[in-house]
Amino acid sequence: MSRLRNIPGSRDVIAASEFVIRDAEEKRGNWPEIFDHKALPEIEIGMGKGRFLMDMAERYPDRNFVGIEMQSSVLFRAIQKAEVRAMKKTAPEGSSDPAVIPASVTDGRPGVWKGCNFRFLLMDARKLTDVFAPGEVGWIYLNFSDPWPKERHGNRRLTAPGFLRMYREILADGGGVTFKTDNRELFDFSLASVQEEHYHLEAVSRDLHADEALCRDNVMTEYEEKFSAKGNPICMLKARP
Repeated sequence: MSRLRNIPGSRDVIAASEFVIRDAEEKRGNWPEIFDHKALPEIEIGMGKGRFLMDMAERYPDRNFVGIEMQSSVLFRAIQKAEVRAMKKTAPEGSSDPAVIPASVTDGRPGVWKGCNFRFLLMDARKLTDVFAPGEVGWIYLNFSDPWPKERHGNRRLTAPGFLRMYREILADGGGVTFKTDNRELFDFSLASVQEEHYHLEAVSRDLHADEALCRDNVMTEYEEKFSAKGNPICMLKARP
């Protein structure tokens, strides 16, 4: 994927997009007020192109979702996907093809629609506590995170003990973490980390798609579809602090 500086106009798109929350530190303690439904936000850290987050938002319209992405070029792609959904939401009745939706419907670049229950953040996950107050996050999703395979980079893994302690601080009572990966070494590391930090394991699977009960409510990511199609077992754990 091209870096953001090589995508003409992308910086302007990110700066202008209504899907992107700016000055996020100012929202600390008031996140539910951003959405029509005043539910605590559920966050995906490392959302990639945003498909999982947007699919979750569509499946659960009474819940709120915030996608966090560190790479601006990836966020740009997520905005593009969100705008396609926006155009479909605002299309004239009987038209679902964004290519034939007239500009008069979208008034230029499409913005968020009434009831839209997801937003994006461009930020480093190490600053979560600067953006979310204690107990302000309903759930955390970690999907196919960077494994940082070198041992000296272990503290950068999103399931490292330092991150788990930070998650505990921002999660509401009853909240927790769902983690999925096809990387067995990262999964073993993550399993050890949540136990070290005294999280309560609610579910563990080293072959998620073979478990009918766990798969019943599973929303797949693009990576998940790709890796499972190759025959890679998907590992999953769900834990609460």
